[in-house]
Amino acid sequence: MTTQTETNVVECAKCGRRNRVPATGDGEPRCGNCHAPLPWIVDADDETFAEVVERSRLPVVVDLWATWCGPCRMVSPALEQVARDLAGRIKLVKVDVDKARQVSERFRVQAVPTLLVMRSGQVVSTQLGAAPAARLRTWVEEALGRGSAGGEQT
Repeated sequence: MTTQTETNVVECAKCGRRNRVPATGDGEPRCGNCHAPLPWIVDADDETFAEVVERSRLPVVVDLWATWCGPCRMVSPALEQVARDLAGRIKLVKVDVDKARQVSERFRVQAVPTLLVMRSGQVVSTQLGAAPAARLRTWVEEALGRGSAGGEQT
């Protein structure tokens, strides 16, 4: 299954234009009007995870969540804020663990939310539980600075 035709509509923070942003692609999404970087926020499941996450040229923040999880619903807006703040530098991918059992098993998810920063298909950092946007942004930026260091948990 290919996800290249799946898109989200994102409003540019700089000029207000609404843009279609695909789930996959080379580089990072930019506004068609002013060319400012756009936040890249998409969903993935067992079938699309490899294409959406592992083949991404940008580092990916993976949000492993569940619809019934209160802390997951609380952290989602904070993660979206981080994705907006770091537009052009990261991709945020949301994975519902109840619909993506293989992904959940692969990363041994025992509690949600579980957050990962991945680069080139490898986990760079893990964050368990909800946190405010400022703390999540610091965590992501520190993980980006680590490069390809392996799987540290913070």
